Amino acid sequence: MVDNRYATALVIGSVLSLLATVYFSVAMGTQHWYQYHSQPASNDANNGSDLQTLRQDFEAEDVDERIYSVALFRLNGTLGLWWRCILVPQDSHWFKEPDPIMVTKCQAFTLPQQWESKYRSPGNINSGEDLLRTYLWKCQFLLPLVSVGLVFLAALIGVCACLCRSITPTLFVGLLHLLAGLCSMATVCCFLAGMHLIHEISELPEGMDYSPGWSLFLALVSSPLQIMAAALFIWAARSHRQHYTRMTAYRVA
Repeated sequence: MVDNRYATALVIGSVLSLLATVYFSVAMGTQHWYQYHSQPASNDANNGSDLQTLRQDFEAEDVDERIYSVALFRLNGTLGLWWRCILVPQDSHWFKEPDPIMVTKCQAFTLPQQWESKYRSPGNINSGEDLLRTYLWKCQFLLPLVSVGLVFLAALIGVCACLCRSITPTLFVGLLHLLAGLCSMATVCCFLAGMHLIHEISELPEGMDYSPGWSLFLALVSSPLQIMAAALFIWAARSHRQHYTRMTAYRVA
């Protein structure tokens, strides 16, 4: 039998866990972790040809980091964990039009790209591997998967606990949520650190502005929600156990 206080804590914790999972899943699947705002390009043929070539290279599957980074910088790009997007004119001869129609073109990072090494000079193998950026890049790919996996494992344990009518496994559910929240926070930290490093070694276009996007803030919000859910689960499990121990001792006495 579960006291009303513990049941309320479990319900609130479950709602917080669900919200955190939805927020983080949406953040993982969207490309607005970071966004760039470039100065409008001049409408001349040479510049139009350069941007058209940049667009074609951006959409290639084997594009290197330098090429897609330049495209993001110059074409009002947005970047996510698994996606990169640029804003381009719908018509390839946009430089002949005064006000072209703009559309968003997105490309997903392939698995080899998610696991590739980063170099001190982006895209230049001869410059040597940048171990810090390489590990940050791989962590921002793996940690979200670990976080979501821990939440689903916790949900499975919670369902089993409900079927067995036991609150004891709730302690492990809380610990799993705590680890998931830390992984979510670490994902955001790795992403921001990686962006800071790439900006330091890249030649940024004059007048370009950049800022975090709503997807990153969504992931940032999910972490404290998971930690609060973990705190409620752990409190309910420990408090119920102490209460049960005192009741058992009272009955024995």
